[in-house]
Formats: sequence, structure tokens, C-alpha cells
Amino acid sequence: MISLSDLRQFKAQGRKFSCLTCYDSSMAKAMELAEIDSILIGDSLGMTVQGHDSTLPVLVEDMAYHTAAVRRGNQHAMIMTDLPFMSYATLEDALKNARIVMQAGAQMVKIEGGAWLSETVQNLTRNGIPVCVHLGLTPQSVHVLGGYKLQAKSREAADQLIADCRAVVEAGAAVLLLECVPAQLGKEITELFPHTPVIGIGAGAETDGQVLVVQDMLGLSFGRVARFVRNFMKEQSGETAILDAFKAYHQAVQNQSFPAREHTFQVEL
Repeated sequence: MISLSDLRQFKAQGRKFSCLTCYDSSMAKAMELAEIDSILIGDSLGMTVQGHDSTLPVLVEDMAYHTAAVRRGNQHAMIMTDLPFMSYATLEDALKNARIVMQAGAQMVKIEGGAWLSETVQNLTRNGIPVCVHLGLTPQSVHVLGGYKLQAKSREAADQLIADCRAVVEAGAAVLLLECVPAQLGKEITELFPHTPVIGIGAGAETDGQVLVVQDMLGLSFGRVARFVRNFMKEQSGETAILDAFKAYHQAVQNQSFPAREHTFQVEL
């Protein structure tokens, strides 16, 4: 089973690692066979599974249920689970809800925010709970951000994001996840923190790992598709097409053919 130590070793070796969202046992088994390195039980299930228009209605109980299902189907990947909207607003809430998803099978929790999360990160880490901090476009704050759009487009905003990363890493964040930021910034942050694996989604090709929502990479998104998405399913055919799509994604991340330039945001900072 891949662990946080393995992700750190991958970064030290310059080996890119793959991550996909997953919500059920059968998909988890297919990802195991494809040797996907890490799985995120994302609160994106609010939209992809439950049919909501955002992640905000998702409950901790939902996350625990899907985490347990994924863990039963996959004994290979490192599993991260989102703590959903307002479930870590206080230190007490963060500990209680992190315990629930960790006992369901997660190896790490993911929370969204910046420097203000430092005390939460420190408290969780002190209690044996590894933390991934999600920065850039943070879907739980979509109403504050004004929609799903590119973040940190100016040098000033990029420097603020870097400062947020530094604060949470110093507090003990084990992994950073950057969403929808310029490729140059993804590269800068990945290089600034040599001992902290950085996962990107729409953050360029230079991050240590890449993550996609599984429905997006299988072509099961029926609205507007984000720029950083690649449909790996379209490239496959036959009875094992889904498994082959997972394998193709894993290989493309490792050989750095994904993300290509057309999947990144090229902004001069």
C-alpha cells in the first residue's frame, strides 16, 4: 500500500504520481489494477454522485460512507478524504470529523484554505492525522471567489498564495493540492517545498502529482468541461476500456505527457 512516505520518496526521485477521485468499490478495484498511486474521496461527489450544483451540501457521513467503500475495493493506493463544507470550522469539529473519516479508511484528510488553517493543520498533525491543504480554486469557497475561475493571475496574488503555502507547510501540512493556477506558479511552489509533495489540477505539468475527477477523465461530464481535463476514455475501446483509461492516465502522468500545454494556464507572473 502506498503511503505518505512513498509520495515523499516519489518527489525526491522526480517520479510523478497519479491521483483520481473515487467514490465506490468497483471503480476503486479498477484503479488498483491500473496501479493508480493515490485516490481522493472528494466532496465533488456532491455533484458527480448526488446531483447537487456544488459541493456545499455534502455531509461528513457521506464522506465516511464512500471512504469505506473505496477502501474495501483498493488496497494499493494512498487514500485521502475531503472534510466537507464547515466540518472543520472549529478545532473540535476538525478533530471529531477527521477521526470519523480516518476510521472509515482514509490515510489523510484534505481541507481547503490558506494561512488561517495553520492552527487546524497543527492540531490535526499533532493528533496523528496527516493533512493535505487545498489552495488556489477552492470549491467550498466558490461563492466568495465569485465562481470557478483561474486564481492567482497577478504576481501579488501569486505571492500571497505562496505565503499561504508556506504557513500551512510550517504548521505541518503533509501535502499541498493546487487547483486552477498558472503553470508557472505550480512549478514555483513545487520547487519551493522540497519535502512536501504537491498535487496539481489545472496547475501545470511541473507539480509532483496530478489529480482529475474520475467522471471528467472518463468523458462523463455533460456540461462545460474545464480546460485542464483530458478525456482518456475516448482514446480506448473494448471491454476493458475503463481499466485501460485508468492505465493510460497513470502512464501519462508518469511520462509527463499529461498535462500537456493545452491543459495548463500560461500566465506571465
